[in-house]
Amino acid sequence: MDFDFTPEQDMLRESVRKMMDKLATGEYVRQLDREQSYPYKLYDAWVEMGLLRMPFPENYDGLGGDAIDMVIIAEELSRKSFDFFTAYGGSVFCGLNVVRKGSEEQKRRWIPKLLSGEIKMSISMSEPNAGSDLSAMRTTARRDGNHWIINGQKLWATGAGATNNVINVYVKTDTQAHYRKGMSLFLVPNDLPGIKLRKLDMLGRRCVGTYEIFFDDVRVPAENLIGGENNGWDCVLSGLQIERLASAAGYCGGAQAAVDLAVQYAKDREQFGRPIGTFQSIAHMLADMQTETEAARTMIWRAAWMLAKGRDALREISMAKLLSSEAYVKAASLGMQVFGGYSYSMELDMQRHFRDSRSATIAAGTSQMQRNLIAGLMGLKPR
Repeated sequence: MDFDFTPEQDMLRESVRKMMDKLATGEYVRQLDREQSYPYKLYDAWVEMGLLRMPFPENYDGLGGDAIDMVIIAEELSRKSFDFFTAYGGSVFCGLNVVRKGSEEQKRRWIPKLLSGEIKMSISMSEPNAGSDLSAMRTTARRDGNHWIINGQKLWATGAGATNNVINVYVKTDTQAHYRKGMSLFLVPNDLPGIKLRKLDMLGRRCVGTYEIFFDDVRVPAENLIGGENNGWDCVLSGLQIERLASAAGYCGGAQAAVDLAVQYAKDREQFGRPIGTFQSIAHMLADMQTETEAARTMIWRAAWMLAKGRDALREISMAKLLSSEAYVKAASLGMQVFGGYSYSMELDMQRHFRDSRSATIAAGTSQMQRNLIAGLMGLKPR
């Protein structure tokens, strides 16, 4: 297998890294985390650079990029903060759902606005009693003439409160049917009457914002239904593999950032007359961190290569997500140990990686769910 990137992909990585180094300075990232502020400046730069256009088809003003391009972008954005990737990925993956499942009229209406930065998009699926168990979903929509009326509550909605954001909301439209047969997807601007957003005070990933959403007789135009009535499950599945793969690449980027911080500190910090990285106990921790991060990256690249070839890669992506998320948690935890007392200082970045990484094994399918899925694909039936 050839692990070389194309010249265009090398250029993509270099240009994204340069842009992020210039704009996402350490102080800027810490300020966003401290103030829990959305990265509008960065988002505008992504739009101007054309990053949002990368995975979209050329006939919708996209660049026609593939899974490998998305992995590159996800890793580079997440080297500064995994939360940055969630802002980017929310818009991109929701937009791709419109391309895959929307009508031609819906595509022509929504995609230009998204790629120009006029609107953003985010996803909202989880509820207080419906996380991995979508059968417990209780938010509903009922038809009323040319509108649908949504009532209910959503939770853990990343980026829902951003300016000019359109929430991609999954709701029950047939409460008697199995959730795979009675769920629908609606595009809901976050400033519609009847919507109440409550920003949650989270341990990590604090800049893009995580929200609780209340829908009280929210009237949504019928043309905002994507994929047809009761076809929401098809929308969920249509983008599952690339979304989970890109998330895995983001975790890998975060893990690499934690490793790089720890290595530099181990070279600079001296105790007992020499750099602490020369002590075997520290050096071995750093070697383990880099090895596990690189293993995750290799698995991600293989899965991306398979997707780019049009092959099913659910098993490989599930393993990559499992390995990369746990590598990020371990790298951040060991990084705290390397930094010692300094790791607790809010002026340094390792503590943010420690906080941010804890969501990696929970969000986008927990590690336990990934293991169940992998085992199932091996022909087992874990309970």
